[in-house]
Amino acid sequence: MTPRTKRWSIVTGSVLVTVAAIAYAGFLGALYFKQERLIFPGRPLPADFQFQFDQRFEEVRIPVPGATLHALHFIQEQPRGLVFFLHGNVGNLQTWTTGMDFYRRVNYDLFIIDYRGYGKSTGRIESEAQLDADVRAAWDAIAPRYRGKPIVIYGRSLGTGLAAKLASEVDAQLLILVSPYSSLAASAREAYPLAPEWLLKYPLRTDQVIGSVKMPIVLIHGSEDRKIAVEHSQRLAALAHAPVELIVVDGAGHDDIHRFPAYLDSLAARLIAAGNP
Repeated sequence: MTPRTKRWSIVTGSVLVTVAAIAYAGFLGALYFKQERLIFPGRPLPADFQFQFDQRFEEVRIPVPGATLHALHFIQEQPRGLVFFLHGNVGNLQTWTTGMDFYRRVNYDLFIIDYRGYGKSTGRIESEAQLDADVRAAWDAIAPRYRGKPIVIYGRSLGTGLAAKLASEVDAQLLILVSPYSSLAASAREAYPLAPEWLLKYPLRTDQVIGSVKMPIVLIHGSEDRKIAVEHSQRLAALAHAPVELIVVDGAGHDDIHRFPAYLDSLAARLIAAGNP
């Protein structure tokens, strides 16, 4: 290799390294500044949107700093208790209320909220602390009405981390986590292995709070979940100090687990048992 060729190779290598570094920095910057859009792709609804169901319900608005949360409260005649439901990261209350007949069959009232920027909830999500405070505000708005009755805290996918955090702070009969992550940080590592963990503003460390949950815990996971592997539930089960049960629904994935009879039967049995302590 001649000196001129060698110098050219060094210059070319330096340029490639610089380009790669700039591209990596751009990738990290996009992840950091757009992570709310990636994690919380909330779908809004018009403020005058009319919900229609064939059972009794009421719309509830919960004032929180800088926003108003919107919730739906489904009411039975003489309910066993209440399911406090925290949904996943897509859709809104229009898409998360398609199976309401299930709660009528098990005779439970249901209280389900939309996060900021979802459905008819106003504002936007800005931090994990804000999310936790919003969930607690929703709990404080409904839980006193069920004093003396069993309350089940239910989280699905994204909502599992929020549900576990709430359950570590309040008294309830049962915590149900469906398709949970051990932490959102762990899920992010799996999806973006080149991104450093400090980039994530929403680590949602369920693995760090589940040991503080004192109520019984039921974990339900699909064996074929490709978004959040069943190993996440297995890790949480190993970390729990309260009585814990792991139910693996054979053949179920992440988005279709609610369509499997094994899931519905298992959920119904645990709710009925919680309602007859």
